[in-house]
Amino acid sequence: MEKLTLIKVGGKIVEEEDRLNRLLVDFSQVEGYKILVHGGGALATKVASQLGIESQMIEGRRITDADTLKVVTMVYAGWVGKMIVARLQALGINAVGLSGADMNVIRSVKRPVGEIDYGFVGDVVEVDADRLAMLLKQDIVPVMAPLTHDKHGNLLNTNADTIAAETAISLAQLFETTLVYCFEKNGVLRDESDEASVIPVIDREIFLQYKNQGIISGGMIPKLENAFHAIDQGVKQVIITKASAIDGHHGTVIRHKE
Repeated sequence: MEKLTLIKVGGKIVEEEDRLNRLLVDFSQVEGYKILVHGGGALATKVASQLGIESQMIEGRRITDADTLKVVTMVYAGWVGKMIVARLQALGINAVGLSGADMNVIRSVKRPVGEIDYGFVGDVVEVDADRLAMLLKQDIVPVMAPLTHDKHGNLLNTNADTIAAETAISLAQLFETTLVYCFEKNGVLRDESDEASVIPVIDREIFLQYKNQGIISGGMIPKLENAFHAIDQGVKQVIITKASAIDGHHGTVIRHKE
């Protein structure tokens, strides 16, 4: 089975020119088939603030009202996505920017209102692996924004880690798939203020223990939930690492308990 590497880059890295450029150079040198999924949340929060729109986050998830949806669409599928595509083209990578609506690659449903009303937030129900594989086989590298659609004309803000996980799961049927979450830290840390405190391996039991102890909190909770979901559904391995270390030999490895 041919290898595929799916790399998700966090929004904070997107805002830092030097780190983003280094990541894109490293990404361009990844062998085999590859996909880049990007965030942009930090920039979306900044733009929303400049427009007088308050950003509300709950456990790393953005509450998305109608105005916020417009902002994240402009930021994710507009500036961030096209800027990354342009820079990859300069590195000799024939990239194409996609939202979930493009080519109908990711369909979602609007998250039901429960204790929290997340607004225009989508939960992924279908990823078209065959369409993405068609692009990959033509040496086209998808650059995917964290937006999906419901096939009824509505865009939905969708967590980028979820996009990465669900896309990796879908493509694991066709490729030997590695999912890499890269961001500004060295990996999952025992102490947020200590970059040397990387937890090298996490299984589900350790995750639940650290979550209950508050060692793992905030946006790392949904990131790890997505990672375990991906492993359970056939993705070979999930790695959480620093944006400057996407070679698969650094960071935190997520796996089943041995």
